[in-house]
Amino acid sequence: MTRVVVVGCGIIGAAIAYELSQVSGLLVTVLDRQLPAQAATGAALGVLMGAISQKPEGNSLRMRLTSIQRYNDWVPRLESVTGLSIPFNRQGILRLCFEGEDLGYWKTLAEIRQQQGWRLEIGDRAYLSSRYPYLNLEHVIGAVYSPQDRQLDPTVMTLALVKAATQNGVQFAFNETVLETAFDSLSDSTGRHCQQVFTQNGCYPADWLVIAAGLGSTPLISAMRHRLELRPVLGQAIQVQLPTPLDYSGLQPVITGDDTHLVPLGGGSYWIGATVEFPQALVAPSPSETALEAVRQRAIAVCPALAHATLVRTWSGLRPRPEGRPAPIIERLPGYRNVLLATGHYRNGVLLAPSTAERIRQAIEAGRSEV
Repeated sequence: MTRVVVVGCGIIGAAIAYELSQVSGLLVTVLDRQLPAQAATGAALGVLMGAISQKPEGNSLRMRLTSIQRYNDWVPRLESVTGLSIPFNRQGILRLCFEGEDLGYWKTLAEIRQQQGWRLEIGDRAYLSSRYPYLNLEHVIGAVYSPQDRQLDPTVMTLALVKAATQNGVQFAFNETVLETAFDSLSDSTGRHCQQVFTQNGCYPADWLVIAAGLGSTPLISAMRHRLELRPVLGQAIQVQLPTPLDYSGLQPVITGDDTHLVPLGGGSYWIGATVEFPQALVAPSPSETALEAVRQRAIAVCPALAHATLVRTWSGLRPRPEGRPAPIIERLPGYRNVLLATGHYRNGVLLAPSTAERIRQAIEAGRSEV
């Protein structure tokens, strides 16, 4: 058996565990210093922007679209095997375009997406007025509707992945803090080899070590004498309740625009978010009421009925943003033969979890074939 230790059980670590649980010959253990989905995952809105991404092509787009396709398969399968109900909005994403934006670019992108097998619909103000009469279109010139994009509850999805992986034989150890890792004393041209992972409660043998700990990845990697700088970027969101839903027709996509998301949850309940609060230094920023109120006001500006909504709760979380390089970081740690990184996803951790898991599986399978 090949022993794989995954450090971190946000949605990235949970997706990797589930993916690897379907590979024969692997003994997978997941370690986390807290319970699942407690960090960046627990603060995410789960808006899966794939086809509506402004990237016309490239690796980033492929990962996004792959993840959308895999979520379409994963959600019903996970619901079947776990008995959990995963909130999954299949009604797409509506992106509002404001004065000064170029609708011509979106029309060109829609043609590109059609060639790629995806669909984008371009609508003008009349289109919006007829379908979304509750929107304020004063500064809106049109919209892009992506019917194949999705939104899901990140916390419930993570718990479903954990439960399914457990059923497949993965071992999870929560409230386990990784203290150190042990490597072979010699290295060759391919690098050093991780042998053991130590926590306060024991030792875990490892043929592969996967670091998927978000901001917690930095100290683990630093202990291996490798520099990886991940900056904490704060995101805040709120949940509100209206007496009645905004739309009775059943047409309730996620509405986004001006870097603000309005996520329908059913029954007149909505998530609004999220802020993007950068620290002045590497110190994590504290939640700002001013920043959160600014997001709420932007949502009210396009949907005035939200001004009368009742506040249900607020929440926040820190997202790992790589410094000096693009997100995410999915690669073998330089100088180490069997240490894989799956971290630094910044604002796209939920979106890219399935494709990240696929790449980690491919790397481990390729590594096993080399032995």
